[in-house]
Amino acid sequence: MGKDTYRYRFNDSVPLREAEESLMLAALAAECLYGRSTVRLDATFCLDRRQRCCVVEAGTDVGQAIARIFTGFLSRQFGEEAFRVERSGRGDLESGQANRDGGTS
Repeated sequence: MGKDTYRYRFNDSVPLREAEESLMLAALAAECLYGRSTVRLDATFCLDRRQRCCVVEAGTDVGQAIARIFTGFLSRQFGEEAFRVERSGRGDLESGQANRDGGTS
């Protein structure tokens, strides 16, 4: 599994509760495409409320799908200027904060 990640940084105008709900909906949509077991095995993401950011590991097809769906939801919900996405070639998930079955911190 690759270590590509997407880090989303949210402006103060974005309610983090709603961003988190959009992340969970993106994971649910990926389950519809790939199945629950595959998402549990291949998806890693977390939302950090203190830093107002979210990280999605996108080294798998499932991770890529979650990142794409999440980006689409955020753009429609809050506008493209309300958040920034940075791509990294290495794993950025903080140890202990990510949960393979959809947990957030």
